[in-house]
Amino acid sequence: MESWPDRIADEAALEEVMSRPDPALAEDLAAVPGDILVLGAGGKMGPTLCRLARRADPARRVIAVARWSEPGLRERLESWGIECRAAELTDRAALAALPDAPNLVFMAARKFGASGAPEQTWAMNVLLPAMVAERWASSRIAFFSSGNVLPLVPMLSGGADEGTAPAPVGEYAASVLGRERVFGHAGSTRGTPVFGVRLNYAIDLRYGVLHDVATKIMAGQPVPLAMGHANVIWQGDANAWTLRALRHADASCPILNVTGPETVSIRWLAERFAERLDRPVQFAGEERPDALLSNAARAFATFGYPRVPLARMIDWVADWVVRGGRALGRPTKFEVRDGRF
Repeated sequence: MESWPDRIADEAALEEVMSRPDPALAEDLAAVPGDILVLGAGGKMGPTLCRLARRADPARRVIAVARWSEPGLRERLESWGIECRAAELTDRAALAALPDAPNLVFMAARKFGASGAPEQTWAMNVLLPAMVAERWASSRIAFFSSGNVLPLVPMLSGGADEGTAPAPVGEYAASVLGRERVFGHAGSTRGTPVFGVRLNYAIDLRYGVLHDVATKIMAGQPVPLAMGHANVIWQGDANAWTLRALRHADASCPILNVTGPETVSIRWLAERFAERLDRPVQFAGEERPDALLSNAARAFATFGYPRVPLARMIDWVADWVVRGGRALGRPTKFEVRDGRF
């Protein structure tokens, strides 16, 4: 069994843990030689994905592209041996000036505020992928999608699998389905090898469904139950599977649900945090019979099970929150049922 620390002391330790490679990642990356270009690398997951790639193959050139608006972030990535470029990705001239690369990870997206500025959402989530697919038509591309493209399903269903027909609700989900279709079109018309990662709720100690629930309990706020169940996966596992997906990219545009194996009860989760935080828990509303749930059995068959189990994540997040660890200030809004993020 893999050894993980009982607690994560600070952000430096957190980023080290999230970027620990395993032999399976190194093996899959060895099958896709050449540079890795990461577009939209400055978000929640990008920095540790880039570091993970670099640690899995220290001789590999990893190029991270972002606006770099967060102070010190670019310098931190450069200290890890990652080459950083600044670019406004929706500018065609800026895309043209970026280097060619045989491997590309597309992470750029717009979610929060999507319903208030739909034109920006569609430009980032659909127009930009079309531009990227055209610019890097001969590259292997792994791109992020979202479980939000799928319908809410009964809690006892086991989750929507890849055979479930998409039924996006709201501007964000509809535009993400557009992203899938655009990359699929690149595969079918130009033969571009692509792979879609339908992610449901990556967990970092500074954000995520677990952090959202724990911080509500610490603040004495009620935990909403309308979306009564969720799926979660450790961010390091989600990033590793995304990099490994480059090996499986194909013109047929395979798409896999990427999340953990549990259907997590929000009520149960809140009660576990209340125990660890030694705080009372309040609830708002009642569980509905359906929720945003994904079945990731195909991903488990392809990549194995996540390396970090749910109980370990709960312990880490509880310890982080009770010590006042930094939060990114980006709630997941997991409780939203109408698609208005």
